[in-house]
Amino acid sequence: MSAATPPAQSPTARRVSARVGSISESATLAVDAKAKALKAAGRPVIGFGAGEPDFPTPGYIVDAAAEACRDTRNHRYTPAGGLPELKAAIAEKTLRDSGYEVEPTQVLVTNGGKQAIYESFAAVLDPGDEVIVPAPYWTTYPESIRLAGGVPVPVVADETTDYLVSVEQLEAARTERTKMVVFVSPSNPTGSVYPRAQVEAIGKWAVEHGLWVLTDEIYEHLVYGDAAFTSLPAVVPELRDKCVVVNGVAKTYAMTGWRVGWIIGPKDVVKAAMNLQSHATSNVSNVAQVAALAAVSGSLDAVAEMRAAFDRRRRTIVRMLNEIEGVVCPEPEGAFYAYPSVKALLGKEIRGKRPATSVELAELILEEAEVAVVPGEAFGTPGYLRLSYALGDEDLAEGVSRMQKLLGEARD
Repeated sequence: MSAATPPAQSPTARRVSARVGSISESATLAVDAKAKALKAAGRPVIGFGAGEPDFPTPGYIVDAAAEACRDTRNHRYTPAGGLPELKAAIAEKTLRDSGYEVEPTQVLVTNGGKQAIYESFAAVLDPGDEVIVPAPYWTTYPESIRLAGGVPVPVVADETTDYLVSVEQLEAARTERTKMVVFVSPSNPTGSVYPRAQVEAIGKWAVEHGLWVLTDEIYEHLVYGDAAFTSLPAVVPELRDKCVVVNGVAKTYAMTGWRVGWIIGPKDVVKAAMNLQSHATSNVSNVAQVAALAAVSGSLDAVAEMRAAFDRRRRTIVRMLNEIEGVVCPEPEGAFYAYPSVKALLGKEIRGKRPATSVELAELILEEAEVAVVPGEAFGTPGYLRLSYALGDEDLAEGVSRMQKLLGEARD
């Protein structure tokens, strides 16, 4: 053995398990944390990193939570699967918003959407099961699949198709070990929205091959222009016995910090996920659950106001990004993200440096323009940047203006 080659660690010598040690930190949260740290140090950093609405949680939701704090019933343990009244309200909301009829017994309330995603994979996957994951993907999907013992199989789409994968691409990735496919529309990180015909085609393909589908509907209310949200199990009802829906209040109601999500699925899968949750975290905070009950049961007026602001910002950021030579940004139809290609800028000289990757370019933008963006490597597609436009109009315009000035200096 070469002196430069470290000896392999025995399992007993390893301080952190291989399973958890292999998990990467959330890139979006890391960028957000770095931006906040630089701000705290006095630097005028503008952050496009975190996918978090800049609006306060609507007042009627906060009022419901304040009242819940004084109710002594909420000072005690409640069922691990969620407050019965919240589960019933989620079922009613799902029928109202998605046209998908489910029973409260098919609902599990979780600590945010991330717990819903992990528990869904954990309840369905066995070691070695493959999960097809369209890319660009949200950073948490592949890590949660690996934690659950599965194997993520990326299927890459690019800006030429508005980041939408086709049935033919999915079929090319399918093997005898494929058990599940992830479906997300509207998408994080791209903002792409699948048209109904393509949703139906993907659902029928999954049914034909006996595959499970995890569909993430967290951005269901954030669609713009002529785009429309389509719930996969609602339009392909024959899939419902092998479909798990994850959702939550975070994005629709500006409640990221309240940590309330949910799983909707077949009763046996929901029961298995609930058993896991009963040992992992028990019930979600009762106060947060009461706030979520007010949210899903209430008016969508506040949501409409936020959507109008996001729509305005969406059009501004796309226009400004596309004014930068070497940047190509399709117009997102949902969520609150722009996902421009910056491949034409890589290798060019910018202020004495030649960033070869989008990671290096993002670092340069942060150092020189004091703007925080997330590189495409975090989403499985190098050569891109993700910018969340869930920030104030003035900060958005100022941040992209700084990028325009910096990247406009790019030379061969």
